[in-house]
Parts: sequence; C-alpha cells; structure tokens
Amino acid sequence: MHRNILVVTLILLLGTTVQAQRSELGFGLGTFTYTGDLIRNYNFKYSRPAATVFFRSNLSKVVSFRAGITAGKLVGEEKPIDAAAVQRNASFDIFLFEGSLAMEYHFLNWRDDKRPMRYTPYLFAGMGLFGISGYGSKPAEYSNIQGAIPFGGGFKYILNPKWYAAFEIGIRKTFFDYLDNVSDFDDQTQKNYQYGNPNDYDNYFFMGITLTRTFYDIPCPRNPYK
Repeated sequence: MHRNILVVTLILLLGTTVQAQRSELGFGLGTFTYTGDLIRNYNFKYSRPAATVFFRSNLSKVVSFRAGITAGKLVGEEKPIDAAAVQRNASFDIFLFEGSLAMEYHFLNWRDDKRPMRYTPYLFAGMGLFGISGYGSKPAEYSNIQGAIPFGGGFKYILNPKWYAAFEIGIRKTFFDYLDNVSDFDDQTQKNYQYGNPNDYDNYFFMGITLTRTFYDIPCPRNPYK
C-alpha cells in the first residue's frame, strides 16, 4: 500500500514539473556505493559505475525541482569485524535502477541578473523508488522494488549561459535490509553467523559529475476569460 501511494505521488509531481516556466535537461556519470551489514562505513573501494539523467524545473532563483533516473552496479563483500563475519564471508553484485524526485536549495542567488554568480553550493532532498536485480537463484523474501529518501548536496558552476557543470554526492536512506541479501536470522535454514542486523537498514550513495543544458522559458497556459 505504501509503495502504491509513493508511485501515485511521483506521477503527480512529475506532471506538475512539465508545466514549469524554466526547464533544464542534464546527464551525469558517477558511482554507486553501498553501506550495510557487510560494510559499515562508506568505502570508495567498493564503488561501481553509475549514470543519471534528469529534468529540472527552476521554481525561483534559489529553489529548483527535479525528476531523475539513475542506474548502475552495487557491490559489497565482507569486511570482517568479528569471527562470525569471517565465517559468513558474504558478498553480492547487483544492478540497481532508481527513479526520484527532489527539491534543491541554492545558497547563492546565482540566477539574479543584478548580482550574477558563476557558482553556488546547494542541498537537495526528496523521495524515490529503486529496483534491484542480480541475485540469481538465491531465495527472495522481499519485493525487488522499494522506497528511499535521497538527500545530499553539491556544487554548481556556470560554464556559459546555457551550460553548467555540478559535482554532487548524496545518500539514499532506505527502509530495506536486503541490498546485500543478508538480514534477519532464520534458524531453520541458516547458521548463527549467516545473518545481519534486521534493525539497521542498508543504504547506498551516488557521487558524480553532471552536465546540464538550460532551455528557454516555456509559457504556462492561462485562462483568457479571467
């Protein structure tokens, strides 16, 4: 039920963005990095290639709304912290596809014609859905489509009036403990060392560089009888 509500919300918000007066299209290359039961902290060693495309609506000089799709590989292998982890020796290698909507807040008035700025730091937060594949014949006790909360920040730089580049890093906070296919303990099928912490969800990061093309204003339709 929660997943259905999230899907409907994504569709409605996306329909709102296509009527915006200012629009941009962008793409980027970067990496996905996992944290969870196998790797507790961010480790670039386990980063794998990812790519993103997005549409952005500039609602004001400091606030933007974007809809994006990001996809790539997500991997991890046991980084032993105790004897049980050494015995478990788990690893995974999956493909992850994400759709998200987010609000961006820019700290500098970089779109102000009276005080032009060529750069600005920014923060973003939103909501999204992701799907995973690649576990093969391993048993699945969960849906491969889950929700996430993306948030993070970045830095944008104007190359010219129509193009600008950005560096961004963000975490996807999930409510899901099976990115690594390791979670709760089942004493019927698993040994004591083969489970993780079911109360500590897995997360993943996207870090990358994007290039954005700004388009001319798109007039919003108005009622001529008002």
